[in-house]
Amino acid sequence: MTRSSFLGRVGPIPVAAGLMIWFSLAIAPGQTPPLAMADETIAGPQTAEAFPVWLTEMKDWRARKLVAMNYHGAEYDRPELKWTQSSFVQPQMMVEDRYFYDPATGKYTVDRYLDDLEKRYGGIDAVLIWAVYPNIGIDDRNQFDLVRALPGGLSGVRRMVADFHRRGVKVLFPVMPWDTGTREEAGPLWTAIAREMKTVNADGVNGDTMSGIPREYRQASDQSGHVLAFEPEVGLKNLADLPWDNLSWGYWTPYDFVPSVSKYKWLEPRHMVNVCNRWARDHTDDLQQAFFNGVGFESWENIWGIWNGLTPRDAEALRRVARIERAFAGLLVSRDGEPHFPVLQHGVFASAFPGQGQTLWTFVNRAEYDVSGPQIQIPYHPSTHCFDLWHGVELKPTVVTNQGVISAELNFEVEAHGYGAMLATETGSDSAFQSFLAGMKALARKPLADFSDKWKFMPQHQVEIQPTRPVKTAPPGMVGISGASFNFAVSGIEIEGEDMVGVDVQYPWEDSPRRYHRHHVIIKPFFMDRYPVTNAKFKEFLVATGYHPRDDYNFLKDWQNGNYPAGWGDKPVTWVSLEDARAYAHWAGKRLPHEWEWQYAAQGSDGRLYPWGNEWKADAVPPPDEGRARRSPTNVDGYPQGASPFGVRDMVGNVWQWTDEYVDEHTHAAIVRGGSYYHPQGSDWYFPNSAKLNEHGKLLLMCPGTDRAGTLGFRCVMDAE
Repeated sequence: MTRSSFLGRVGPIPVAAGLMIWFSLAIAPGQTPPLAMADETIAGPQTAEAFPVWLTEMKDWRARKLVAMNYHGAEYDRPELKWTQSSFVQPQMMVEDRYFYDPATGKYTVDRYLDDLEKRYGGIDAVLIWAVYPNIGIDDRNQFDLVRALPGGLSGVRRMVADFHRRGVKVLFPVMPWDTGTREEAGPLWTAIAREMKTVNADGVNGDTMSGIPREYRQASDQSGHVLAFEPEVGLKNLADLPWDNLSWGYWTPYDFVPSVSKYKWLEPRHMVNVCNRWARDHTDDLQQAFFNGVGFESWENIWGIWNGLTPRDAEALRRVARIERAFAGLLVSRDGEPHFPVLQHGVFASAFPGQGQTLWTFVNRAEYDVSGPQIQIPYHPSTHCFDLWHGVELKPTVVTNQGVISAELNFEVEAHGYGAMLATETGSDSAFQSFLAGMKALARKPLADFSDKWKFMPQHQVEIQPTRPVKTAPPGMVGISGASFNFAVSGIEIEGEDMVGVDVQYPWEDSPRRYHRHHVIIKPFFMDRYPVTNAKFKEFLVATGYHPRDDYNFLKDWQNGNYPAGWGDKPVTWVSLEDARAYAHWAGKRLPHEWEWQYAAQGSDGRLYPWGNEWKADAVPPPDEGRARRSPTNVDGYPQGASPFGVRDMVGNVWQWTDEYVDEHTHAAIVRGGSYYHPQGSDWYFPNSAKLNEHGKLLLMCPGTDRAGTLGFRCVMDAE
């Protein structure tokens, strides 16, 4: 069934004068309660009696505001942007999601990603592909560099976008105005994003942290010849941006029992809002608010590598809500839409969306109990057919007369915290409509209450590190680390997620991922490289083995013609992936350290904050680089005063160092230790940098080409007898 097969007509079914007249009582003459407005929403009428005056005030406010804005809807009329008006379900998708890309085959797996969403909640209309935060800032690559670093470069990204288009899914990418501390991109931000989006044939841009995307973006898009839709994240601080921002996210919490009304959709019914509440574990309120308003939902589950999956109940509710919205998208943009249409039951709220010869109502039940019986009265016409869309059945109206007005009373059930939808139509039903009804009837056989609303975290496991052949004495360049019972205490420095279960990593002795960790670890004696592996040492490995990775994007990016720059022999090697580091370690008869081994070698047994003690010493580490054009690392032996209690050097403040890897069903990540010299300025959203020994960084992994960084190296260990 196509979405337009029985939709899109203009003009309402008339509502008889005097219907539900009891709503107009109890407001004193001249008493006009002011509209209660939040940033993005308008509060609904708090009593049934207040509805008529409230609706009048809503219409008056809209009329005044549109005149003051000198509003025009030209951007919503553009054929290239019509898709935004039916973009009801849009996830933000991390490129590191394992359902999206397979590093073993080196291929995007768009079908696998979309098939999973189809199975779990009915699929999506658009996707926001996220390739930047939280990894941006580990080195000086800017937001555009990180998209260019995706597998296959921009030509590979274009083919990936085509895979989404083949499945009928529109594609957006973000733009970060806060990215002012990394490498400077040529030209203004709006020109750069328009250029990159044209290259990859994307459909739109999400303005990260932006409360409105300025007109310059629309102008740059049009000048490029590739028309983009714009979607600010944080609403519209200036309503003057509404004409060219066809979409927006909706941060509508906290919610009232009485549903609120989308301010932007009330002004421009064709504006699409995707309600977003990323950390919620129960999305009933979000989905009810979206359905009541006839807008969309941001089905965001992989949040910076932290899985916050939809519960089975929310997923099934989204499947049914979106199915109805997609089928009646043409009515949901009605200019005659009426939120808080009068209903008959307490706790149930409805919005009407009239079109030519038919009207759609969306219902939500905010009560904790099922509500059945008479729900709504509409003018009676013998030729009008009414359908309970949620249950997929035709309704038989009860004809009632009130003060000479003949009405049709419709009876159906809306389950607790549930949804309903009704269509009144004077047109015949075609095969597509009958197929739609049959599909909804099949779904309705199992009520939402039968689906679990229990949220579950995503368990992780640590990738095993094979021991080395044990040795008795310290090999050249290595330092002996004695065995101990070590009080391993560390916390993740992720910017978001607070102390929720699922944040950070899950150590082998833990039953869930969490941010804060403390455990007594029995550490066996081992040997550790005194210094990080240098360019000179890595060159020896290349000469001896001929190693060259299959995915060689950014591999040894600072080198030229197979050689590191002159004078760089004693600098730590960077632009090496976890796989590159493991290959070197295997050749050397070594391995990468477990994180607790790294921390013990740096900290000793007294819990100190830095290798040299508890007070920061600026002369124990290289000076920080706060420029946009990153300098090179410092020689590994340049700061002997930074040595650990065991005499291990260059542990912090020069380059990050690879340690353990963690995997769950959706995400790979690696723990990196020690911090680096590079400190981009201008934003708190850059990859957190810490030299403290009780803190670690978590780097999301996609594939070797994207994982390599200019400030990330490694050191090795060997097991001792």
